[in-house]
Amino acid sequence: QVQLGVSGRGFVEPGGTLRLSCSAPIYMLEYYVIGWFRQAPGKGREGVSSFTDGGGRTYYADSVKGRFTISKDINKKPVDLQMTALEPEDTAVYHCGALVRGGNEGDLSAQNYDYWGQGTQVTVSS
Repeated sequence: QVQLGVSGRGFVEPGGTLRLSCSAPIYMLEYYVIGWFRQAPGKGREGVSSFTDGGGRTYYADSVKGRFTISKDINKKPVDLQMTALEPEDTAVYHCGALVRGGNEGDLSAQNYDYWGQGTQVTVSS
């Protein structure tokens, strides 16, 4: 059973910043795309961003481009999602997932992902 660890949660005001981390077994970064998703109440799971190690290829949903940054420190395992200029519309439960690589690094479709971490709540409100 693959375990993805998610850390970081918070309540921030509009315009605020928050960082989430997704920890995966080190071998997974070679064979899997790591993606961040979110699910607001009453809505489906929306792809936010993906990261592919060994080149650091990144992809973003249009709704977060320029505001969110996905990255991984070379000396650390977690794949981080740095969220800035947060808006109330960003309020959701955030999940990280892992997808077996195969020419699909930009895939942000939740149904294609193989493993998931637990969700973490992000609330943006004044």
